[in-house]
Amino acid sequence: MAEGIARSLAPQGVKVSSAGSSPASVRPQAIQVLKEIGIDISGHRSKGMDSIDAGSVDAVITLCAEEVCPAFLGKAHRIHWGLPDPAGVTGTEEARLDAFRSVRDELRLRLKVLFESG
Repeated sequence: MAEGIARSLAPQGVKVSSAGSSPASVRPQAIQVLKEIGIDISGHRSKGMDSIDAGSVDAVITLCAEEVCPAFLGKAHRIHWGLPDPAGVTGTEEARLDAFRSVRDELRLRLKVLFESG
């Protein structure tokens, strides 16, 4: 979700990539809640940290809260936003979607501030 939102907000010329320590499939709930705000991530694929050239990265934002954060061994500026993983929420489909919406909204708020201040 973060990559999709960041790409929608980033100024021209800013390259946005995302990767995780344990890549899996892109969750259908993530696709759905971003579609609700006009962002299509249906073509995105989950990638591992080894897919990122550390030397080409200026900034890294980690989002891990309850899981182990990956180590990024580059000279990039680091920011940590400990957000809950909505994929871990159980219950009804609506409860799960609400968890994804909550994280979506928080990411959008923080990324707007980040890109406006840059």
